[in-house]
Amino acid sequence: MIALKNDTFLRALMREPTEYTPIWIMRQAGRYLPEYKATRARAGSFLGLAKSPDYCTEVTLQPLDRFPLDAAILFSDILTVPDAMGLGLYFAEGEGPKFERPIRTEADVKKLPLADMGSLQYVTDAVRQIRGALDRRVPLIGFSGSPFTLACYMIEGGGSDDFARVKTMMFQRPDLLHAILEKNTESVIAYLNAQIDAGAEAVQLFDTWGGALSHHAYQEFSLQYAKRVMAGLKRENEGRVVPRIFFTKGGGLWLESMAESGADALGLDWTIHIGEAKKRVGDKVALQGNLDPLTLFAPVDVIAREAERVLSDFAYDQNATGHVFNLGHGISQFTDPAHVEALVHAVHRARTGM
Repeated sequence: MIALKNDTFLRALMREPTEYTPIWIMRQAGRYLPEYKATRARAGSFLGLAKSPDYCTEVTLQPLDRFPLDAAILFSDILTVPDAMGLGLYFAEGEGPKFERPIRTEADVKKLPLADMGSLQYVTDAVRQIRGALDRRVPLIGFSGSPFTLACYMIEGGGSDDFARVKTMMFQRPDLLHAILEKNTESVIAYLNAQIDAGAEAVQLFDTWGGALSHHAYQEFSLQYAKRVMAGLKRENEGRVVPRIFFTKGGGLWLESMAESGADALGLDWTIHIGEAKKRVGDKVALQGNLDPLTLFAPVDVIAREAERVLSDFAYDQNATGHVFNLGHGISQFTDPAHVEALVHAVHRARTGM
């Protein structure tokens, strides 16, 4: 096993004692950083950036060179998987991701292949390259969208406000939605295991749209497939356990069942009191979160106060093990980097006195 210079993040995920609460930030490599914007301009397009291991390495390390974060996360996009299933991913200016060939009919579902892992080699190449560039500084997180979240984009053909096409299929032809989810699940397992083999030291499953479902629909169409992903992941690599994080945005109603998913940690959005979440899941999982991302628009003293509130709410019983500090969702592109720096220092200072 190759020893990390800072393994605080991994120990927290496994609910082991840590000297301080580790922190990373969802979308920490991204548009709020001027150096990212410069790299993105050189790449010429988002896909040109995302499909280049050299550029991915550069932007993955950019936030770590600015802030003393406790983990790096692979720069990529959750839609690489359906792109590798032949759907034709592209980015329309001002409109976000789109697919040339969405999946909407029985014929579409029948001809939908599993994701071609060969066409995703640029991702595993990036993981290997980033690991080398990190030089054991901090762990590297790999990730994927959940089977249900990927299905939302695949059926809608892009983003959606109401997921009308997805839910229409769910109610009219649940068999078709289940068939898509079966293929997505197998593809996501292969994709995350490939990232683990390439050197990812933890993985996160992003169920961004699971919270749009009703209670019963979440159990049937999102959670059961997330459980299968967790069960299919490699548990160890390089002599070390590879922790698994499961994040459902809007999933606060289902924490108890999410804690039985096989994940080592649950990501929380900002709508949940983290101390109450801790009481509900007990010692089954660690927790990650859960500051409102727009708190970073506040003055730095308010940011520090709100960060300390999250930390205090988690450690209501003075047992602060098993917490990774994060935002409740991705950081806004309009965030001042100086405010991120203030947040990181506030989190680290809260328990170390530094």
